[in-house]
Amino acid sequence: MRNLVILGSTGSIGTQTIDVIKDDPEIKVTGLAVYGSVDKLKEQVEKLHPEAVCIYDEKKAEAFKAFGLPVKVLSGMDGLIEIATMDSCDEVVVSVVGMIGTRPTIAALKAKKRVALANKETLVCAGHIIMPLASECGIEIKPIDSEHSAIWQSLTGEPHNRIEKILLTASGGPFRGKKREELRGKTKEDALKHPNWAMGRKITIDSSTMVNKGLEVLEAHWLFDVPVDMIKVVVQPQSIVHSAVQYVDGSVKAQLGLPDMRIPIEYALYAPDRHPLPEDRRLDLAELAKLTFEDPDMETFKGLALGYRAGRLGGSMPTVYNAANEEAVAMFLEDRIDFLEIADVIEEAMDAHEKDIIPSPTLEEILSIEEWARNYVKTNSKIVR
Repeated sequence: MRNLVILGSTGSIGTQTIDVIKDDPEIKVTGLAVYGSVDKLKEQVEKLHPEAVCIYDEKKAEAFKAFGLPVKVLSGMDGLIEIATMDSCDEVVVSVVGMIGTRPTIAALKAKKRVALANKETLVCAGHIIMPLASECGIEIKPIDSEHSAIWQSLTGEPHNRIEKILLTASGGPFRGKKREELRGKTKEDALKHPNWAMGRKITIDSSTMVNKGLEVLEAHWLFDVPVDMIKVVVQPQSIVHSAVQYVDGSVKAQLGLPDMRIPIEYALYAPDRHPLPEDRRLDLAELAKLTFEDPDMETFKGLALGYRAGRLGGSMPTVYNAANEEAVAMFLEDRIDFLEIADVIEEAMDAHEKDIIPSPTLEEILSIEEWARNYVKTNSKIVR
């Protein structure tokens, strides 16, 4: 029996994780954590009967207790850390959004829990802390992400020193092929129309700007221990080739499949085995007929170029890139900035921080820099209306 804790259980990854394991009698969910979705959490508790839950929002945790369910109720960051390290936990799925996931990930690694990671910020901002700690603790970080899962699968059985480059694929988002002038005046409704994937609002906007791919470049750098410039982004509009690895002999190994997050979730939980998934979604290459590939337009989608810049500068700059983007996306969704200004806001914050880069920031310094970047965008930006 494997005991699983899911941080972010009512989000997209959390709910799909529950769907993937629902028919497996060998996996028991012993803990669930959410930010504040108490009604959805109540339904999950009644179905899964975990030992403990954590509601990060302390007021909502008190409201949850009124349901009178037979489950231990925790709250706040201390609650997240406790639920991620409890004795009845073997493995933690980290699918919370934002830097909130970093401390429980570190705690889980120190407690020798297996970690399946769907939280970008943990590696983007603190990869220099997380990956050495995982190695020291003998724990493999298993990515829950279509692109990084594909890279992981393509690296299996291959010598690391024979990698020539990692080919990180991108759909191109809803504005693929458009130039900057065509993107002026694009609304949030336009940006939220992703052609292939059903995702949350923030990550869908990140896809439209290609900032999501910049974040994934930074993640891949830490996950697979390769320099940023060995990671090449390739636009694959059909979202069928989820990523690939090119080796020194010219061979390319790739993982293909329909756009379905259940596949990387399944692989993270069961690798090197493969767990059967329902047959309702299978790739038919003959029906697909063709696959196409393009270079990204990093002049139009400079959010991706800024991701490479953050990776090359390193240190605390990826934290600024990530935090400034989060604030800029929120402002775009509130109609306070235009679509093209999302990348301009990020660049403005990065320019302001470059002279103050900390080469290897501690977690406390990362959190302080994150706060600085958010405040800079809110109060010092010359772009925000």
